[in-house]
Amino acid sequence: MNFVRKIEGDSLVSDAAEPRRGWIRPVLIYSVPLLIAVAGLFVWLTSGRTVSTDNAQIIAHVVNVAPEISGRIISVEVTENQRVKKGDVLYRIDPEPFRIALMQAQAALGTARLQISQMKSGYSSKVADIDAKVSDVQLAQENFDRQNELLARGFTTRARYDEARAALAAAQSQHQVAAADAREAHAMIDTSITGSHPQIEAAEAAVDKAELDLKRTVVRAPIDGVISQTDRLAPGTMAMQMLGNISVVGGGNPWVEANFKETQLAKIRPGQRAEVKIDAIPGRAFKAHVTGIGAGTGSEFSVLPAQNATGNWVKVTQRVPVRLQFDEPLDRSVVSGWSAHVTVHVKD
Repeated sequence: MNFVRKIEGDSLVSDAAEPRRGWIRPVLIYSVPLLIAVAGLFVWLTSGRTVSTDNAQIIAHVVNVAPEISGRIISVEVTENQRVKKGDVLYRIDPEPFRIALMQAQAALGTARLQISQMKSGYSSKVADIDAKVSDVQLAQENFDRQNELLARGFTTRARYDEARAALAAAQSQHQVAAADAREAHAMIDTSITGSHPQIEAAEAAVDKAELDLKRTVVRAPIDGVISQTDRLAPGTMAMQMLGNISVVGGGNPWVEANFKETQLAKIRPGQRAEVKIDAIPGRAFKAHVTGIGAGTGSEFSVLPAQNATGNWVKVTQRVPVRLQFDEPLDRSVVSGWSAHVTVHVKD
């Protein structure tokens, strides 16, 4: 009797499990292809909406500071990686040679003014001499007219007449010489279109240059930023004109330069939004937008550009720099040259 019940119980269990197995199998058969189809549809709909590259870096303004004069450095006011503001003193050049040059220029200006004053006095005397010569000419003319009239009447000799004519000619000649001297003196003191004598203007320009050179002995930061490469500076070394010896890395408005493959540029346009992930700041994505596409590939601007007409050309996919600007100011300082990953949304 117990054996029969056991068999009947097993039969009951088997009959209850059979309906559950019946609906699980169809679900498994149809759900897997459905999931694959949905995933394929999602990939198809979202593919081609973005282009990305990890060949990108952060760029900041780097100003190579060069002195505008040559001289010996007497003090360095900054240290490596120090933050500075525009106008802060970076280093000083020995001002003594330029102070002496300024004094010499100022003395030359005084000499020029004295010379012009003397020229003006000489011109005044030349004008007075002309007036005297005019009187001499008038007197000689009257004497000659008198001798000419007496000679016509026979009351004078031919000799006196000739003497009067010679005296008139001499007086006229002296008057012409005096007039020429006055014109020359006037030309020497004539002013330029600015109302000042050219000689004084030249001396004043020399003073201005000397003052400017003296001012340039203090080298200041051209922008806000961080000091770099101060190892080139040391008191006692010579600073050469227009030869950079220290750099200021500006941190105010960095941008991103992403080098996309030429095959990725077909859909990239200025104004498209993008995301920038900086390797040195993991876990964050910064919003940006495309501001411009380079006019040439990187190889075109290299020191030795490719020469494709030499006969041994090998086709290589070129990269074109694309500039991106951050949409908002960064909340932390970045280092120029940091690597980044850029994703541009070409289909919004």
